[in-house]
Amino acid sequence: MPVEFLFLLKKLLTVVLLPPLLPLLFIVAGLLCYRRQPSVGKTLAWGGVLLSLLLMMPAGVDLLSSPLERVPVLHQADLSRGQAIVILGGGQRLNMPEYGGPAPNRITLERLRYGARLARQSGLPVLVSGGAAPGKAGEAVSMARSLREDFHIEPRWQEAQSLDTIGNARFSAATLRAAGIQRIVLVTHAAHMRRAMNEFAAQGLEVIPAPTAFFSDVSEGTEFSDFLPSATAAYAGWYTLHEWLGLLAQWVRGILPLALPERVTDACSTYNPKNKFAIVYPLSPFPCRTFT
Repeated sequence: MPVEFLFLLKKLLTVVLLPPLLPLLFIVAGLLCYRRQPSVGKTLAWGGVLLSLLLMMPAGVDLLSSPLERVPVLHQADLSRGQAIVILGGGQRLNMPEYGGPAPNRITLERLRYGARLARQSGLPVLVSGGAAPGKAGEAVSMARSLREDFHIEPRWQEAQSLDTIGNARFSAATLRAAGIQRIVLVTHAAHMRRAMNEFAAQGLEVIPAPTAFFSDVSEGTEFSDFLPSATAAYAGWYTLHEWLGLLAQWVRGILPLALPERVTDACSTYNPKNKFAIVYPLSPFPCRTFT
């Protein structure tokens, strides 16, 4: 199948399986069932309402995002082990006339800011990764321009072919291997890190995670506002559920979910019989696949 068709199909599935449409589908199904099976209809409809509230409240989002974000913050000792910094794109704004063309959105800017900080601290070369739909300039182009103009960092490589995290890993790994680089410092959102590490490790790279922009709240105690729906929490809920679906898709594809200790330097690299990097996360809701 053409890559563009598969990409569009995946986008369509994510629309159906993610809020705001997913809870609405439960509610509509409940209303349709109510006349013939009232108990089933009520269960579906109220389930949709509760699911919608869960994904819009900080307390609910924290329950979903905390297991994803159990990734250690980067230590200086681990940064010094890297050979290159890879910053993953998270989207771009196409209508940005004040910048003379497309520019990174806020998700990508959060990653660029942290990646630029690490580049200044370490002096490591930087690869930016992100493509776009056919006929549009890849995210990597606007990311590189932002790094130069806003953060005074000159990226060495631009990977502008990828359409998703799988492509980020595949195309970036080819570029890095050609440059003799095996160990990377990977910059992305904390909630996205596990899925991103799986893909890059599956390409044979050793990955040092550098997570940023955590959604989960580590402050002690609970406040009344934690149970009030908000636009910020709704976005975090959408993002978090998207990552859980991504991990489920990886399990289906046969990528084993690297047990991450408190320090990355304690991690041990292993390979499964299919020569894929074995990555096992504690507290994963998905069992490990067995390779034969």
